[in-house]
Amino acid sequence: MPKVTVKGNPDVKIEVPYGTTLYDISKDFQKNYKYPILTATLDNLLTNLSRPIYRDSVVEFFDRSSSHGSRIYSRSLEFLVTTCSSLVLGRGSDIIIDYTLDNSIYCEVTNHKLTEETVRLIESKMRELISQKIPYKYVSTTKLDAMRYFESTGQLDKVENLRYIGNSAMSLYKIGDHYDYFFGPVAHDTGQTELFQLIYLDERGFVMNFPRMKRPDEPIRYHHHRKLFEEYRRFQAWNRKVGLRLSSDLNKLGTLGKYKDAINISELHYTNQLSEIADDISARGDKIKIVLMSGPSSSGKTTTSKKLKTHLKVRGITIHEISLDDYFVNREDTPKDENGNYDYASLKALDLDLFNEHLKKLLNGEEVALPTYDFIEGEKQYKKGHTLKLEKGDLLMVEGIHTLNDEITKYIPRENKYKIFMNPLTPLKIDNHNRVHATDLRKLRRIVRDNNFRGTSAEETLKIWSNVTKEAEENIYPYQDEVDKILNSSLSYEIGVLKIYAEPLLFAISEDSEFYEEAHRLIATLRNFLPISSELVPQDSVLREFIGGSTIEY
Repeated sequence: MPKVTVKGNPDVKIEVPYGTTLYDISKDFQKNYKYPILTATLDNLLTNLSRPIYRDSVVEFFDRSSSHGSRIYSRSLEFLVTTCSSLVLGRGSDIIIDYTLDNSIYCEVTNHKLTEETVRLIESKMRELISQKIPYKYVSTTKLDAMRYFESTGQLDKVENLRYIGNSAMSLYKIGDHYDYFFGPVAHDTGQTELFQLIYLDERGFVMNFPRMKRPDEPIRYHHHRKLFEEYRRFQAWNRKVGLRLSSDLNKLGTLGKYKDAINISELHYTNQLSEIADDISARGDKIKIVLMSGPSSSGKTTTSKKLKTHLKVRGITIHEISLDDYFVNREDTPKDENGNYDYASLKALDLDLFNEHLKKLLNGEEVALPTYDFIEGEKQYKKGHTLKLEKGDLLMVEGIHTLNDEITKYIPRENKYKIFMNPLTPLKIDNHNRVHATDLRKLRRIVRDNNFRGTSAEETLKIWSNVTKEAEENIYPYQDEVDKILNSSLSYEIGVLKIYAEPLLFAISEDSEFYEEAHRLIATLRNFLPISSELVPQDSVLREFIGGSTIEY
């Protein structure tokens, strides 16, 4: 009989009959978990609970209070909502799993005008299937048979995507007569995702919220971020107009030798946003005194601030940059986190009194001696000649994680500030039901940049990613609703370029690493995109901030 080591505290070693499923094994360990076990890693690779054991293995189970379990919960609900939407709306309509909005998933309907009653019918159908605890069946088939099925059901988005996947065999999931595929496991049965809520937004879509890893007991209360929502919709509408909505759209251009078309269109879209911001600032005349820019890691802030500076200069506006990093308190005064490490992401790590004093003096036309923070010595230093004085009409630009927080500019009236929140929003989708997460795009950017410029492995980048995410959630996202402009720094073609750099780095993560499963998931996403040579990327592109070769001085 196979010997199974079930990881826990402590690890438990058991012997099971040949062919025993992970689901059957999990029943004996459910008492150790507060919530239903949703998935497991088998020898460090995430899999379905229906997976049988045929050899000695190491198993670890996960419920929805874990990152693995939370993702499985979300994916299972996505399968359920698309299935029930097709049952309620009928053939000819589909639900697009669009993007994450305030920790919820925005879903948009095609070829149908939604009403609140329709959304309630979809939710009711979902709850009906959940009450029946229907197992999700795992079906192996050929790629050609899968394509024939999706073509027969009118899901041409899936047919087109599968054309560019090299596998001859693939796996589908099934509920009743409904088949779909996802890039990762789903729950064992419908009854394991009983907590969720559908919230009607308008005739085009609704949001689906549910428990998250940090709050697993109930669906997180939804807060509508209007500006971000509208920017997402503008971007998706633009993608549709230019014919770059799905990965297959980009892949098709590659097979025709027309990648340059996608690159030129994407770069111009990004540049047009900078031009619009520069026009907006210019139109406000003397009111604007300071431009404040923030965004999560790997959103391209450095390149964007440099290029925006040029756009403003074209309009006769001189802008001077000040770095918040130069206003850290001395190291001995720096607060520490719960692990005893210096917490440079804390607002208290900044000398706000000095920063505000300098801002007031500069905006009053006084000359100020600016500090330079020495990270080796852990203190501010003042270098001879490092001063700044603003001439009439000059602007200040400050970029950093705290810049949207009014605490750092509390003495400056709101009408004198221009706030920019930038983020690479969800780029091309894989198909209507499978998306590329915006956080995954930033993660790929960061992996490539860290390796190119810091010699850091993909594993090391993944190791710190939770802290990176925490910084944005605490210090940036809470202030996004008060900004003047949301700038989308994603480029519709960039995953094809990042694939060439990121894929080998992800393959280098060994099977015994705790990040092996995450690397495997990202590789599965990249496989839906054909590679694009970096030689085609303009030398002043924001993408060059990550892959190198930029002509912009940083």
